[in-house]
Amino acid sequence: MTVHHLNEILLVGASVLLVAVVAVRLASRSGLPTLLIYLGIGVIMGQDGVFGFTFNDVQLTQVLGYAALVVILAEGGLGTKWQEIKPVLPAAAVLSTFGLMLSVFVTAGAAHYLVGLDWRQALIIGAVVSSTDAAAVFSVLRNVALPKRVTGVLEAESGFNDAPVVILVVAFSAAGPVDHWYHLVGEIALELVIGAAIGLAVGWCGAYGLRHVALPASGLYPIAVMAIAVAAYAAGAMAHGSGFLAVYIASLILGNAKLPHRPATRGFAEGLGWIAQIGLFVLLGLLITPHELGDDVVPALIIGLFLTAVARPASVIASLLPFRIPWREQALMSWAGLRGAVPIVLATIPMVAGITDSKRIFNIVFVLVIVYTVVQGPTLPWVARRLRLSGDSNGDAADLGIESAPLERLQGHLLSVAIPNGSRMHGVEVDELRLPTGAAVTLVVREGASFVPLPSTVLRRGDELLVVTTDPVRDAAEARLRAVGRGGKLAGWLGEKSPGRQRGRPGDR
Repeated sequence: MTVHHLNEILLVGASVLLVAVVAVRLASRSGLPTLLIYLGIGVIMGQDGVFGFTFNDVQLTQVLGYAALVVILAEGGLGTKWQEIKPVLPAAAVLSTFGLMLSVFVTAGAAHYLVGLDWRQALIIGAVVSSTDAAAVFSVLRNVALPKRVTGVLEAESGFNDAPVVILVVAFSAAGPVDHWYHLVGEIALELVIGAAIGLAVGWCGAYGLRHVALPASGLYPIAVMAIAVAAYAAGAMAHGSGFLAVYIASLILGNAKLPHRPATRGFAEGLGWIAQIGLFVLLGLLITPHELGDDVVPALIIGLFLTAVARPASVIASLLPFRIPWREQALMSWAGLRGAVPIVLATIPMVAGITDSKRIFNIVFVLVIVYTVVQGPTLPWVARRLRLSGDSNGDAADLGIESAPLERLQGHLLSVAIPNGSRMHGVEVDELRLPTGAAVTLVVREGASFVPLPSTVLRRGDELLVVTTDPVRDAAEARLRAVGRGGKLAGWLGEKSPGRQRGRPGDR
């Protein structure tokens, strides 16, 4: 490769990124998931498109697809709030395992009896399309106001179900007869346990290390966090566990740990997540050959309709029955089982394995994902409104944005606290924060001007506070600030608790 060729590649890559970034605005207005636009860019660039690029390296697509999914899962885990998914974790775990298996076999039955595929092909398609896509779920649900229980279940499910579905697709695509069902269940359980254990260990150790080591530059923290998340995937995969589950759990721990420069880390991860999505979807668009899709449109529509109308609702109802979740929320979860890049990437596994008619499997999955993403994504807000679930915020106050920077020489931390609209810290005096001894508000920035506050200074929405704390009370100070942000000046008496309350001043008790 010459320098001239490298320059051409860089120019094309930069142009694609800029077009994709501009396309995000269009997608946000139309309600369509951005994956459709990125796939369209790839198709336009491909051999049936305007530029006529020929790309048919399935194995490279699979490798790069796995790498992109690692980044997407890491970004999703870092952005998921533990307090939102903790109450629904059992429900999400059942839905992403038992519910997934039910959906796989119900969909496979439809593919075999209604479309005429042999059982191996039907099982592969059932496994591939039964997994909800983390990128699609994270990008769509976070722009739709839904009850926290619904959002929590769907986000956790999309983070968890990649692991078992990869195992199923690999098993169904292996040479020779498919293992008995109890062998598959045992293998899935073992890999999930190993992946979860490694994810917990790597996430906890990484969070502990970053909290106790002051790096020389703030920009190193986001890099370190992403490196830890990727290491969790690699360690899980090398230990014959689920690397995808390991990276999601490790990222979930890191995202909810009180790490220095946490907002900057999430912003960095979000940027990497966008790059991974753009690159992955454009690559998949390049791989597809549109003129070959004609014969696979009807089978894809039949399988997709059965998946959406029968298999997904059946898996949701059967999985959530013990948890007594209202039927309206179950109906919304059934409709919000969004597909995206994950099924298309997984459809490359049988192609690499040399399964008969694997190209047809890929085409069916591609058409299914495109058609039902167009149908489900834009209509999700309408369905939520019809079910009277749209805009339910449960009356919660907006959470504070708190960024921490370590002060190594002073053995303390500097907390930057942003008071958003809707925070109940609005109208609270500085002295009424009742911070623990060893923590103090040293500066307030308001409308571009900064001043040293008095104990009687009244805080307002839009203010940014600089709070200096010693190491021993750092966690207590942040917990107290969040408690006041949610409960106002009477937090503690009205049931809003924080770990630092009992270490505070006498008036705090």
